Amino acid sequence: MAKRRDGWSDELSDGRRRKKRRKGRDLNKDEVHHESEKDAFVDSLDKDQEQVSWMKESRFKRMFKEIESGLAGVMGDGSFEWVDRRVFDSVFDRLTLMSLYKLMKLGAFDTLDFPIARGKEAHVFHGTSADGPVAVKIFHTSNAVFKNLIQYIEGDRRFGGLKRRHRDLVDIWVRKEHRNLTRLAKWGLAVPKPIGVHRNVLVMEYLGTPSAPSPRLRDVEVPDPHSVFEELLEFLAITWQKAKMVHADFSPYNIMWHGDKPIVIDVGQAVIHSHPRAQEFLVRDVTRLIEWGQKNGLDVELAETMYDVLEMDTSHIEMLEEE
Repeated sequence: MAKRRDGWSDELSDGRRRKKRRKGRDLNKDEVHHESEKDAFVDSLDKDQEQVSWMKESRFKRMFKEIESGLAGVMGDGSFEWVDRRVFDSVFDRLTLMSLYKLMKLGAFDTLDFPIARGKEAHVFHGTSADGPVAVKIFHTSNAVFKNLIQYIEGDRRFGGLKRRHRDLVDIWVRKEHRNLTRLAKWGLAVPKPIGVHRNVLVMEYLGTPSAPSPRLRDVEVPDPHSVFEELLEFLAITWQKAKMVHADFSPYNIMWHGDKPIVIDVGQAVIHSHPRAQEFLVRDVTRLIEWGQKNGLDVELAETMYDVLEMDTSHIEMLEEE
């Protein structure tokens, strides 16, 4: 039987109570949200937008001419007038286009081909680069969703001097996701490889086929749930013990099934040990893993699994590259 340590007993008992109290409600909320995210990309942008005069300025015209062919895939094949495209105000605003231009000039990607995911915080596009396909995640700059995510930024000493302006929060969040991906990848953890970042645009490894992204774990029936559970358990243990972090939103919605193994995505909200809510987030992550395991017929419990995360022998795990 696991011996409880100071600081964890309250979190464990609170986690059990929250699990019983919110079991049905959380799943329903998640299902409603993620089903809504399946709406067609174009439909979400199909609204009248005013033309903006900045596109006609000579310096932006030159920039557009350089990157027009690279963005033709997501804007509609063939020639088109930039000023008349209604998606600009929703996704491709001026600063976003400048960020895309910067990353294209740096070689992070060459073209944006088609949208592959849509969420409250960002749209993700399939892209191509000299080294193969990439995922280009463009975070929204025109809504206030990031104000609800301050809890994951405040308390992280890596991002001091937090500003409350929306655009600043977006830029901090994107840098945070890039830095978290980098940190996790250096410990050999299964996350998309980060490739480039500039302001509200993050370029990373693409997970999928030439025509579609890999499915989420929630949408597949894995052949051996026990081995997948053990793999995800090790992910949490190495993240906590070695990378000194906690994912903070560890659910089957944020795990992709690629190459017959789970790959963890959406790490922007991940926090370091010193964050005041780190222990709470870890218990929540383990609880979600337990729920997935139980749904797949596994006999797993919170206390024992929590003990495994904290006490698993990870002495053989070494950093692949110094931070």
